[in-house]
Amino acid sequence: MKTAGKIRKNTDGTLMVPNSPIIPFIEGDGIGPDIWRATQKVLDHAVMLTFGGDRKIEWLELMVGEKGFHETGEWLSEEALDAIKTHVVAIKGPLTTPVGKGIRSLNVSIRQVLDLYACIRPVKYIETVPSPMKHPESIDMVIFRENTEDVYAGIEWPAKSEEARRVIEFLVESMGASISPDAGIGIKPISEKNTKRLVAAAITHAIEHDLPSVTLMHKGNIMKFTEGAFARWGYETAHEQFGDQTITEAEVWESHGGKPPAGKVVIKDRIADMLFQQVLLRPAEFHVIATPNLNGDYLSDALAAQVGGLGMAPGANIGDRCAVFEATHGTAPKYAGLDKVNPSSLILSGAMMLDYLGWKAAAAAVRAAIEKTIRSGTVTYDLARQIAGATELKCSEFAQKIVDNMG
Repeated sequence: MKTAGKIRKNTDGTLMVPNSPIIPFIEGDGIGPDIWRATQKVLDHAVMLTFGGDRKIEWLELMVGEKGFHETGEWLSEEALDAIKTHVVAIKGPLTTPVGKGIRSLNVSIRQVLDLYACIRPVKYIETVPSPMKHPESIDMVIFRENTEDVYAGIEWPAKSEEARRVIEFLVESMGASISPDAGIGIKPISEKNTKRLVAAAITHAIEHDLPSVTLMHKGNIMKFTEGAFARWGYETAHEQFGDQTITEAEVWESHGGKPPAGKVVIKDRIADMLFQQVLLRPAEFHVIATPNLNGDYLSDALAAQVGGLGMAPGANIGDRCAVFEATHGTAPKYAGLDKVNPSSLILSGAMMLDYLGWKAAAAAVRAAIEKTIRSGTVTYDLARQIAGATELKCSEFAQKIVDNMG
């Protein structure tokens, strides 16, 4: 019997992965248990099939979210966070976040406490998935969303509170601002350090995967010293850290007649609202997009809608110490326990996790089996209602079909 062990991270960022790594998982709330069971079945089968039993994931459940609160009285315990740190890699389902009240987002808390500064969301069309686009096959992008600051930093105070009154008083009397006295107040920090490490990760991804461009998405025409600075620091990162491997879009036109030199990654920037239009009209022009937190949240969801919805969108949160892979959608409590929803987001996030471990053949097997299953028209309700002649499957049945289609 193989001995299970922890994944270790070397000083150069590479992983030491035992044949039986212990990987923490968080089921999630609402539909979380349904999609986790489906995901575990698919991932375990892919690893077994690919490595012939020589490798196996040992799963370690962490009590987080509603399940954690009911069992331990804590929504997100230090013990759970420490387990993710010490095991380096984890995977999670969706977690409940009340709107406008109650506990702060557990998803955001996990990202910030563990300094998982890069939210990575690949968006790629799978053939036969219903799409509102005429040519969804042109969509193949990876979003690198800064994960730790911007308005998600959680620095805000409610309208008419003493804290808001004091901040407004300072801004009006000391800084000359004009603010309604009954306003709620939020702070939007964007820093050079966090921007540059996010953009460096995006450019590294483009270089390693031979992708032609990295686009810096920002609203710097209005927020000049936060999002405008994001774009400026992004260009500085390309010049300072990747000068021999990158070229700016302006340099392409000024010195190369608009044709990028071979082997160079083009660095360009787009205003946020303009980019929303361009990913609809000219999606093939964009490959890696680096963006502040809020822009990235909006854009990744909008792109997911073009390739079948959030049920088809994987995601990862990666920092220098550890990584958490996750479903990108919510808890959908009205479907909880009904064995109904599409588990593809979490399954594809699991495939990203297998890639991260270096188990790329297993990841490829998962993706190929999902594509084969969807092309055959055997899908969950969200896709079945949009595909003529499709056979509707339960969540668990869809997972079994993916397993069957792996061989």
